[in-house]
Amino acid sequence: MIAFPLSLVAELTHRCPLRCVYCSNPIELQKKENELNTDQWISVLEQASTMGVLQCHFTGGEPLLREDLEVLIRHARQNKLYTNLITSGVGLNEKKLGQLVDAGLDHVQLSFQDSVEARANEICGTRAHATKVEAAKWIRKSSIAFTINIVLHRKNADQLSTFIDFAVEQGAQRIEIAHTQYYGWAFLNRRWLVPTYEQVQNSISIVDEAKKRLLGKVRIDFVTPDYYAQLPKPCRGGWGKTTMVISPSGDMLPCHSAQVLPHLKFDNVARKTLTEIWENSGAFQMYRGTEWMKGACSNCERKTIDFGGCRCQSFLLTGDAFATDPVCSLSSQRNLIDNEIAAILQNSKDDSQAKWNYRNFKI
Repeated sequence: MIAFPLSLVAELTHRCPLRCVYCSNPIELQKKENELNTDQWISVLEQASTMGVLQCHFTGGEPLLREDLEVLIRHARQNKLYTNLITSGVGLNEKKLGQLVDAGLDHVQLSFQDSVEARANEICGTRAHATKVEAAKWIRKSSIAFTINIVLHRKNADQLSTFIDFAVEQGAQRIEIAHTQYYGWAFLNRRWLVPTYEQVQNSISIVDEAKKRLLGKVRIDFVTPDYYAQLPKPCRGGWGKTTMVISPSGDMLPCHSAQVLPHLKFDNVARKTLTEIWENSGAFQMYRGTEWMKGACSNCERKTIDFGGCRCQSFLLTGDAFATDPVCSLSSQRNLIDNEIAAILQNSKDDSQAKWNYRNFKI
């Protein structure tokens, strides 16, 4: 019997006032006219609750651009879902936040691109840093849980200590520090984002020190970059195992990057129920469990731990979604990662004039 998911990631829109160079959204963004309407999202929330889902993460793009966000949060709460808003903070003010909290919002995750305004604005492609600081003030004054997200890369990794202090000053109860994961726009911009080995090692030391210093005050979660790992990470606990992601247009996905795999066809929640898709969809069945594995993965003692690693990363780097994730030190294609890192760092010794691929404003 297939266990039902615990988490729903509701990508309400791809529209966003930011143009972050590490955005993990697809290169082909969904337009506003293709988004699910309010009634369709309400149906999704009700079905998710019936399935036993516990958490709903409202994200985007920028979910604050949806005029029905308050309505959706209220319905999520009525259906006993823990509600988390993942936001840039642009468009948030004291009145709006109060309305969302009254509707049942439990938690806010606010992203910052840097602790220094000029650097932050370069990475997000617009002047948004000051607006984010203002948003943090309103969140800090409210009664809800508050996480600040920090995405690390070569351009800001050397300022991590200052960045952590900045996040503490903004009132974060939890800081999520994650090295860039190379999907979507981040994959296009990896030449300017991949950190050096020294930066990665230094970030680990800085985070360890901060965890000790802030113990009992601020929780810190840390994600190392895949490209420097020796063992791959499982896809959200295993493909189609704990999480379902619903795109702005209603396609139901096993993970947020799954649409990069051209051989998969994704069912839409406007035409099928969540339970039908979760249990029977070919896309969810394709890499669920271990039966699909071949080569080294099929006999590996870790196959029920990391499930062969990331299918999207395998495809992006090898052209074969069935291949062992090349991050794995046991993969015969690990050299693809090592060679890529070496080439990137060799060709980017002076990255002060990075030529970013910025995602579109209007979609």
